Amino acid sequence: MDNVNHALVLRIKELLKEKNMTRYKLAMESGVSHSTLKNIMHETVKDNLLSTTILIANGFGMSVSQFLDSPLFSEENLKI
Repeated sequence: MDNVNHALVLRIKELLKEKNMTRYKLAMESGVSHSTLKNIMHETVKDNLLSTTILIANGFGMSVSQFLDSPLFSEENLKI
């Protein structure tokens, strides 16, 4: 079981690989600062804002519902 922050990191890593993107490009495409993205990826942010998640999803060219449509975010896989 993962917490939501860890699931977010895993999903970002999965999509970066799938879309052959760098974190820098994601930061540029999403409007999320590189330092914020770095903090998310290193899990130093305790509670990620939904608005940040929406921006990240947009950076991947997808809606937030498409971004969250992953087994990583199913309730049975998360520790909430």
